[in-house]
Amino acid sequence: MGFVKTPVKGMNDFLPRDMELRQKALSMIRETYAAFGFREIETPCMEHIENLTGKQGGENEKLIFKVLKRGAALSRALEKGDELADSGMRYDLTLPLSRFYAANSATLPSPFKALQIGNVWRADQPQKGRFRQFTQCDIDILGDASILAEIELVGATGNMLAKLLAGTGIGGFTIHINDRRILRAMALSVGFPEENLENVFIILDKLDKIGTEGVKAELLAEGLAEQAVNAYTAIFEKDSSVSVSEFCSFLSEEFLDRKVPEGLDTILACVAKTLDGKAKLKFDPTLVRGMGYYTGTIFEVKLDEYNFSIAGGGRYDEMIGKFSGQAVPACGFSIGFERIITILRDHPAAENGEGGKVAFLVAGGMSEEKLQEIFLRAADLRAEGKTVTVLPLKKNAKFQIDRLMEDGFTQIERIYND
Repeated sequence: MGFVKTPVKGMNDFLPRDMELRQKALSMIRETYAAFGFREIETPCMEHIENLTGKQGGENEKLIFKVLKRGAALSRALEKGDELADSGMRYDLTLPLSRFYAANSATLPSPFKALQIGNVWRADQPQKGRFRQFTQCDIDILGDASILAEIELVGATGNMLAKLLAGTGIGGFTIHINDRRILRAMALSVGFPEENLENVFIILDKLDKIGTEGVKAELLAEGLAEQAVNAYTAIFEKDSSVSVSEFCSFLSEEFLDRKVPEGLDTILACVAKTLDGKAKLKFDPTLVRGMGYYTGTIFEVKLDEYNFSIAGGGRYDEMIGKFSGQAVPACGFSIGFERIITILRDHPAAENGEGGKVAFLVAGGMSEEKLQEIFLRAADLRAEGKTVTVLPLKKNAKFQIDRLMEDGFTQIERIYND
């Protein structure tokens, strides 16, 4: 059998031009988040299988790339019919962060503001902007139960995305914000049983795809009472442009603590000041977020010109306690790095002309003295911060120069023997 030169399905090779764009974006992400006090960490690409299958990752647990046991351990598992895998590739960065913090909290500051950038793996169906191996960029604040965490996370991500998209011509983005406690209160207030709530939220999450009538039909198919279903869907026809407190005024204290909508109003007001018009903010009572581990505030960022999200996150106060045995408040935001890169490739930002890339194309037969002069000039230009490459001049110089110009070289000099 011959070697296969194409990557495994859903995974990619990146050409130099691709890597330049990715590294430029990653540099901007790191710089922006560092300015907000986030500190970078790294966790292994593999996790214990019991962690990955602990009912914290929602649908992602169906997409785990499992890693087989090795040697004698695998032989024994095959003989006994036991589980063949003892680990798996991480499907996100949140679960590894929770394990990391539980193991290292004694040596970390509290609250701890973490930045993670790394590959994750999901056995998904590949499509444009959706891969089986892809990069995630997460920021999380651990140990802060106050709304300061949400304000920092949303403000930092809004500012970072505004910088990334500047000059691309993309029309802007909207940050949608909700709270799982509000979702829960609305469902309980119409009489939905506790045991049906997760299925109700899964169906509500499809609202923008199947519409109100589609949501009604699926809720009824769950066996829920028609009167309750009609009352529930009527909630989402209310005007959500009012304050969160006003929108939630129909919910009694039995179902919702008044501090929840009041806190969301404060988050929205403070982030709006922080962003100063760089993004739109919207209270969205239909926002669900798919992960089962969210316990409070949730948020999602959508580009105004596209029908998909490019970032999302929320509060997950119960996950770290599953590792440490102690409750630790936690809140995080993750950006869809691969989707953003796809968009930036389709809408490149205008170059500002700074820096400069220089190419010296050297004809054959050059003397040693002349070569020393060329490489000294290159060294001096690099010391000034320019990118300089020294290459042999090819016979088809026009094609060579055209390719260099495509790669961003704005100063190209052909050098011949005197």
